[in-house]
Amino acid sequence: MTGQLISDEPTTAVLSGVRLAKEIRAEVTTTAATLAEAGVPPRLAVVVATDDESTAWYVRSIANAASKTGIRCDVIDLGAGATPAEIRSELASLSADPSVHGIMLQTPLPGGATVEELAASIAPEKDVDGANPVSLGRLSAGLAAFVPATAAAVLELLEHHEIPLSGRRAVVVGRSNVVGKPAAQLLLRRDATVTVCHRYTRDLTAHTHPAEILVVAVGQVGLIGAEHVSPGAVVIDVGTNPTVDGGLVGDVDETAVTGMVAGLTPVPGGVGPVTTALLLRHTVESASRSTA
Repeated sequence: MTGQLISDEPTTAVLSGVRLAKEIRAEVTTTAATLAEAGVPPRLAVVVATDDESTAWYVRSIANAASKTGIRCDVIDLGAGATPAEIRSELASLSADPSVHGIMLQTPLPGGATVEELAASIAPEKDVDGANPVSLGRLSAGLAAFVPATAAAVLELLEHHEIPLSGRRAVVVGRSNVVGKPAAQLLLRRDATVTVCHRYTRDLTAHTHPAEILVVAVGQVGLIGAEHVSPGAVVIDVGTNPTVDGGLVGDVDETAVTGMVAGLTPVPGGVGPVTTALLLRHTVESASRSTA
């Protein structure tokens, strides 16, 4: 894919993340082997406090991918009845354990528990999914920090497919700390002109239609249709909405925009595999720093 992808009369390119994820995992496998030989086997800990089956599936996929790259992945299941204090204690314990290099707090969380509060107990140097407010603050300030993996995957995909960003009009639909806000910050770093839309945005189409780069991360099936996009736009669909038959669909009406936009990420097979691969990359990066 070249930087000429954006055009007035596009044929919609499928911006797959499968090849990119494979390349990242190969890089991680090499680094993990080197670290293990040096006596620092990389270790990722995933803290879970829910009985949600879709979450269990996602966590299993992370553990499976980790094992294939030589990373030890421990899933700490505290149960759906875990209290905020119990979760906080576990995160603090893992942060203090020198054998642990990456820590993730998986959502959803039990009632009364919020990621924003609990993630502060994850040591920033082990915060491989960029959830700690310190990590998010450093990102906003343009300082080094682990970036939320899903937001980072958005930028990795754009760069992998050689989509020009400097000076482009970019619109992010969604303002979560997991995707929307950090993706906007990363696009700003690449000198895009960024607009962030959310549930209170008036006339969504008026904001998304001029976009040359459109990132959608809301979790609403069919939110974006043909009327929301311009010919030649590049659309990154971060949505992962389960269907009744066990599949996944995104936030973008793929049928409606295909043949109109220049590029569109598939769901599944777009942002998802790159996100998982980046979590593993962040883990070996953390392990590498621990040897310095």
